[in-house]
Amino acid sequence: MKDNRLSKMLAIGAISALALTTAVAQETTTITKSTDPVTGTTTTESTTTTSVGTIAAAPASDYISFRTSTIAEPVKYYYTKSTTIVDPTGRTVEWSAVRPDMPATVYYVKEGDRMVVRKVVLTRPVSEVIEKKETTTTTTTRP
Repeated sequence: MKDNRLSKMLAIGAISALALTTAVAQETTTITKSTDPVTGTTTTESTTTTSVGTIAAAPASDYISFRTSTIAEPVKYYYTKSTTIVDPTGRTVEWSAVRPDMPATVYYVKEGDRMVVRKVVLTRPVSEVIEKKETTTTTTTRP
């Protein structure tokens, strides 16, 4: 009987830790839409959510897989041409420099059932490795 109770307590603790990690890793900012009746000026409604974690896989054709903790399942975040990727100093980075297991913060909006990334801020600088290959051809002529 004690083993069963202990197992239940451990399972509840693990589920609570996962829920807390996910809740702490996300932050939401909401901007509401309003129209000024005098001037007719309309402001746009936008909800931006922030998620902190690591990139789980190299970027695919239109999405990245992102994981908020090591035990969480990766989630697809879709990117567009207007999505920006920056390093910690604020310099723009190309998608080709993004690698799996890079820690990052993702700013996204929910559009229907998709999460569309507006900005990715990498936690560590991208170390760009440039591979230089030289080829030498030697031609020998015999008399």
